[in-house]
Amino acid sequence: MGKLKIIDLVKTFYKGDNQIKAIDHLSFEVDTGEFVSIVGRSGSGKSTLLNLIGGLDSASGGHIIFDDKDIAGWSRKELALHRRNHVGMIFQSFNLIFTRSALDNVILALTFGGTAKAKRKEKAIAVLSSVGLGERIYHLPDELSGGETQRVAIARALANNPDVILADEPTGNLDSVTADEIIEILVNLNRNKNKTILLVTHDQELAERVSDRVIRLLDGKIIVDKQINRTHENI
Repeated sequence: MGKLKIIDLVKTFYKGDNQIKAIDHLSFEVDTGEFVSIVGRSGSGKSTLLNLIGGLDSASGGHIIFDDKDIAGWSRKELALHRRNHVGMIFQSFNLIFTRSALDNVILALTFGGTAKAKRKEKAIAVLSSVGLGERIYHLPDELSGGETQRVAIARALANNPDVILADEPTGNLDSVTADEIIEILVNLNRNKNKTILLVTHDQELAERVSDRVIRLLDGKIIVDKQINRTHENI
C-alpha cells in the first residue's frame, strides 16, 4: 500500500482571461515506502501537486493512480474518504483546532476515521506519546511550542494509520533545532514503519539528506528527478 503513479497530470487555473497551468503534464511514480522530496521555488506547483494527491483539489486532466485506483476523476465525497482512509497531511500552518486540546484534535481525526468511541482516547494518547507528547495531551495548541504543535499535527496525520504522508513545508515556521526534530520523526516513520512520504520543501540540502529521491519542479514541470543514495549516517 502507498504506491503512487502520476500520469500526464494537469491542473489549470484561470486568472481573468489568462489560463495558468499550475501542473503541466506531470508524470512520475513513487514506490511504497519511498521518501520523496519535492523542491522548487514559490509558484512551481509543489503544494498544488500535494493537494491533488491528497484529494484536497481535483485535477484538470491526467491520472493519479493510488494503489491501482485512479482518484483523479473522483467526486468530492470519494476524495474525502480517500483522505480519511489513506492519506495523512501535515501543513506548515499546523491546521489544528486551536480551541481544542492536543488530545481532542487527535480524537477528532479518529472519530472521522471511524474508530470506535471506546477506543478513541486510548489510541489518541498512544499516537501522541509516539511523537513525544505523552505529558502534553491536555494542552491547547496555544499552550505548546511551535515544535510541539507540529507534533500534534503529525499525531493527527498518523491517527488513522495512513498509507502515504504528505508534508507541505512542515518545518517552515520552526527554528532549525526543532525543524530537525520534526524531520527525524518523518524519517523514522519512513524507515521503521515503511510509510511512503512526500515532503515539499525549499531546502535542497535537507531534501538530499533525508530522501530517496529529489524531484525539482519549475512552472509545474519536472526539471530534475534525482536518485539519492542515503544512509542512516546522513540524518
